[in-house]
Amino acid sequence: MRRIILSIIGVLLIIFSILFAKSLIDSKNKPKPVIEKVVKSVIIDTVKNAQVQIQIPGNGSLVAKRRVELYSEVQGIFKTGNMLFKPGQKYTVGQTLISIDASEYYASVQSSKSNLYNAIAAIMPDLRLDFPEIYQKWQNYLNSFDLSKSAPKLPEMTSEKENYFITGRGIVSSYYNLKNLEQRLAKFTIKAPFTGILTEALVTEGTLIRNGQKLGEFIDPSEYEMEVAISKTYANLLKVGEEVQLNNLDKTNSYVGKISRVNGSIDQATQTVTAYIDVKESTLKEGLYLEANIKGEVVEDAIEIDRNLLLDNNQIFIVTDGMLNTISVTPIYFSDTKVILKGIPNGVVILKNAVPGAHVGMLVKPFNPNSKQ
Repeated sequence: MRRIILSIIGVLLIIFSILFAKSLIDSKNKPKPVIEKVVKSVIIDTVKNAQVQIQIPGNGSLVAKRRVELYSEVQGIFKTGNMLFKPGQKYTVGQTLISIDASEYYASVQSSKSNLYNAIAAIMPDLRLDFPEIYQKWQNYLNSFDLSKSAPKLPEMTSEKENYFITGRGIVSSYYNLKNLEQRLAKFTIKAPFTGILTEALVTEGTLIRNGQKLGEFIDPSEYEMEVAISKTYANLLKVGEEVQLNNLDKTNSYVGKISRVNGSIDQATQTVTAYIDVKESTLKEGLYLEANIKGEVVEDAIEIDRNLLLDNNQIFIVTDGMLNTISVTPIYFSDTKVILKGIPNGVVILKNAVPGAHVGMLVKPFNPNSKQ
């Protein structure tokens, strides 16, 4: 009985081995699955060489072209005026910005003026007797002398005797001492040198102002200047009088400026040259940050593309027969986001946008906005 059972088990093992071997053979002869080819949709562009204007970028903050820092050259109490001395206050040319109490100093000026008048009056009898030819000239000077006004200029001395006589009486030195006092008296009032606006006020009415103290800042808001640093490579492209396109950071407003000056030296640390751009616009404010696009040279037979389309070896992808390939190009100018290229024949199809994982031989097709892919 045992022999029969072992025989049956052996036959079953042989049958199972045959079936297992047959399944292995059949699996090797199975056809391999066909991998579906993936065709990437890309945005393309056809090369059409033309003139390309180089735009040199720059940026900077606006500064009023005419600005005055107000300082006091005298000491006294800040007198209250018709308008408050506050930031944002507008003044016309010649209007008083600051008036400092000069009562005490004014009295000393009037005293010196009176002394000069008395000194000239004292010599008139001598002039009538000894110098009758110049008497009327000095009499006319006395008649024009007004203590409430600035002292008039002394008559011109026409002879050496007259000069010695007038100088010897101390009249000339008294006159110039008086003029010195009058000049200082004028500094108690600070007037607007031009029509503008007060941007900084460091004192208020009633406070004691000291000699050399800064009082504020006054600017002309009608014209501004922007300082931009340009690479020395493009220094020869900067031309005084050239128009410059300006815009704010949000690209919502644009302005037109002109290059007014170009620095004659290159900054050793940054290797840049500084250009100054003038711009007039009533809506502008000092301190506003603007971007500038300065026109450079015009490149013939070239195109401009995104910088990320240029490969490391100065090649770009082109599309030929539905497949990506590369072509060598000559970069002419790099900006922050763009590059100007030469050496691409007209009619060549290139990528307009970068494609992730792009490689030579990659199957592509023009992007169709109506396609689901």
